[in-house]
Amino acid sequence: MLNIGDWLMEIFGAGGGPVLVFCIFLIFLIDAAFFPTLPELFFIGAFFYDPSITFGAALLIAAIAAEVLGLVVLYTIVGRIRVPKRIASVANKYIDFLLLSDERLLLLNRIAPMIPFSGAFVRIAGWNIKKSIFYVFLGCILKYGAILLMSNFFYEFYSSNTAQTVTIIFVLAVIGVSFVLSVIMKKRKGLDQKS
Repeated sequence: MLNIGDWLMEIFGAGGGPVLVFCIFLIFLIDAAFFPTLPELFFIGAFFYDPSITFGAALLIAAIAAEVLGLVVLYTIVGRIRVPKRIASVANKYIDFLLLSDERLLLLNRIAPMIPFSGAFVRIAGWNIKKSIFYVFLGCILKYGAILLMSNFFYEFYSSNTAQTVTIIFVLAVIGVSFVLSVIMKKRKGLDQKS
């Protein structure tokens, strides 16, 4: 069976750790500011390179920094351009339909993704940027910290290849549950119907 950590070592060589941390930063930044990338899979794939607490912490810091930077970049861009009133109105109506309609939605968004381009929504909705950053920070620690803890747990009790397989299944389950919760919440609020 292919050992993902060994494969990454072949690609990036001995200096691969810092390069992988930077790649995770870029992937999370792209996910936060531009388009979805399924960063959980890249995150855990990078962790396979060096399944240690220290490297996991470096990956977690990179993910948090990128998510916060992506939020702030979009927030700033939307603040400098003129958003058409129609788009702002649609965004506000969408937010009003959701379970939460304030900054706490950013924490829920880690579990059940409901709002893309969070920084734009923060600006359009007039949410407090400091609270928004806090909830993104907290959400990243909770979600990606849990993924790291479970991955570390799997590495403690299984062989390397089995741990990778179980971790990938776990991450896919997290993504699947997030998607299902997102769909359920949208249906409950009537957001799945085309107007």
